[in-house]
Amino acid sequence: MASKNDKSKNGVISHGLVAENRRSRYDYEIGETMEAGLVLTGTEVKSLRLGKAQITESYASPERGELWLINAHIPEYLQANRFNHEERRPRKLLVSRKQLAHLDQEVSRAGNTIVPLKLFFNDQGRAKVLIGIGKGKKNYDKRETERNRDWNRDKSRIMKEGGRG
Repeated sequence: MASKNDKSKNGVISHGLVAENRRSRYDYEIGETMEAGLVLTGTEVKSLRLGKAQITESYASPERGELWLINAHIPEYLQANRFNHEERRPRKLLVSRKQLAHLDQEVSRAGNTIVPLKLFFNDQGRAKVLIGIGKGKKNYDKRETERNRDWNRDKSRIMKEGGRG
């Protein structure tokens, strides 16, 4: 049975989850999601395979007719020489023109942003980003989310115990 992160003996991720932005579903109400490719250098791919990337503070932005992933942190590859990559450089996301036009239209609406949800390698070994169109939540919406999550946790615990409250 395959695990969540399929790592080989030497700790390298061949396919599976590299980084997840778990806070995004708390801070944003995610509407639709789509998968986008990433334009990376060789040292970035090697660093991603070690599983050390962070996308918690990043976002995507349509600029100059292209989609860019901004502020994603991919640490330097330690075994690389002087041709190593910059850790927080903007990275181009690969989407179709139709998808880009749709995303640009959604971002132009008030309060919407493009949030990266997951960074992973697909079955072919290519780096992909799952992005979603998010609308920022207010504080009372966040409290309601917490309340619902706690209630669902308590409800499942009560059902597991057989209803003996």
